Amino acid sequence: RAGRSRRTIVIAGVPAGLLQDDLMADILTIHFQTSRNNGGDVEEVTYPTHNPGVAYVTFEDQEVVERVLKKDQHLLQDKRLPRRYPLTVTRYCHHVSSSLINLIVL
Repeated sequence: RAGRSRRTIVIAGVPAGLLQDDLMADILTIHFQTSRNNGGDVEEVTYPTHNPGVAYVTFEDQEVVERVLKKDQHLLQDKRLPRRYPLTVTRYCHHVSSSLINLIVL
């Protein structure tokens, strides 16, 4: 199995404060498991994080990370959300993640 960090992506643009955190984590899990989003089996969703609007998604297989990153645009949609929300999806990296997240969030 690939290392955990290689199977993890960083999601920015998650609508914070609209729904309960566990419900938003469920919506993110569903989004990244569906084939139309190039998804696959999700091992874990970390939400909320220290950064508002940011989540971490860890997949069972690293190949899913590559497929998800190739998708042009991720739009988070669910009947419980008032509209579709564009998500920024990036590869997880210990050194870059915090500075990148600050750029995306600001």
